[in-house]
Amino acid sequence: MSQPDQPPRFFVDRSLGRILVPRLLREAGWNLITLAEHYGMPEDEDVLDVEWIEEAARQGWPVLMKDKKIRHRQAEIGAVVEHQARCFVITRAGLKADEYAQRFIANQQAILRAAALPGPFIYAVQADRLDLLYPKTQPDTSSGE
Repeated sequence: MSQPDQPPRFFVDRSLGRILVPRLLREAGWNLITLAEHYGMPEDEDVLDVEWIEEAARQGWPVLMKDKKIRHRQAEIGAVVEHQARCFVITRAGLKADEYAQRFIANQQAILRAAALPGPFIYAVQADRLDLLYPKTQPDTSSGE
C-alpha cells in the first residue's frame, strides 16, 4: 500500500492502451503502472483479467480500466470481491484516448478519496462523477468534502 500522505500507485489495464492514456495521466501527475510495464510485452496480452486483478489487489494498486460490460462479467467481479480490489472503470466505449484520460483527471479527487477506502468495489467513472457499481453499500465519494 502507499504511504498515507502520498497518492496511491494505480494499475492501468490494457483496455486503456499502453501509451497514450498512461502518458496523459502521468502528465497530470498520476503515479501508475501499466499491465504491459508490470508483465512485459508480449506477455501482457496473455494475462487473464482475473490474474491481473488479483496481482493489482495484492500490490495495493487501485485499478483503472475500461469495460462496457463489467456488470455482467462474473469471473472478474468474483476476482474483485475475493481479492478486495478497488476498481475504477469507464463503461462507455468509443471514446478517444484523451477523453478516457480526461474522465479520470476530472474525477481525480473523488477517485483518490475512494481509493483510500478498503475494497472490494467497482466505481463507474462518468464525465463528472463516480457511480458505484459494486457493492451498493460503499460510501459515495462523488460529493465534496
